[in-house]
Amino acid sequence: MYNLNQFDLTKKLESKTDYKEMLTKYQLEMLSLQRELHNKGIPVILVFEGCDAAGKGGAIRRVTEQIDARGFQVHAIGAPNMVEKMYHYLWRFWTKLPAKGHIAIFDRSWYGRVLVERVEKFATKTEWKRAYEEINQFEHMLTEDGTLVLKFWLHISKEEQLDRFEERQNNPFKNWKITDEDWRNRQKWDDYVAAVEEMLDHTDKPNARWIVVEGNYKWYARVKVLKSIVKAMRARLDEEK
Repeated sequence: MYNLNQFDLTKKLESKTDYKEMLTKYQLEMLSLQRELHNKGIPVILVFEGCDAAGKGGAIRRVTEQIDARGFQVHAIGAPNMVEKMYHYLWRFWTKLPAKGHIAIFDRSWYGRVLVERVEKFATKTEWKRAYEEINQFEHMLTEDGTLVLKFWLHISKEEQLDRFEERQNNPFKNWKITDEDWRNRQKWDDYVAAVEEMLDHTDKPNARWIVVEGNYKWYARVKVLKSIVKAMRARLDEEK
């Protein structure tokens, strides 16, 4: 059983120098691995989930800033539009799946069904409970077809979120990032934590693992994400030998 309180949010790197050195190391390795995966036609899906202000965007930028832009696409997932609401909730993700040898990065994903749609009651209890098995089957189909699927939950404390909200609100270059909805969602912190823990329990599978990233210190979180991706890519390539 997952318990988010068990994760040590005090983890951090020793210095900015360490951060830059490790960032460069793993970005170079990822660039090399991207080429190998492309040559072998292995698609990759990276899912990023986390509460508001958890650092998803910053982590994604560090993942993508040194790799070949022709080989990846970032999908920022918001609320479904009117057309998408007419179909099964997974329908809108099919056209965003990566081609062979390409990388698809999801900034939020199909897990919205068991997170925001559950907490905000956009989905019925029957619908979001059924979604666990639907998602597992969806990801199983992808991995059986050869896709590498990695899922990241960026975890921060409630206190750290408040600090980031206030910093965004007071920074004229960042206040576009904070909305009334963010503040409203914060009032349901405990409900979201319960939903996340249940999601991790039900959908962390050997073929599509969840990686919880301790995110209070952004440098540590970004390096852990990159290191985890590199490790998984190497392991996937080893399967081809």
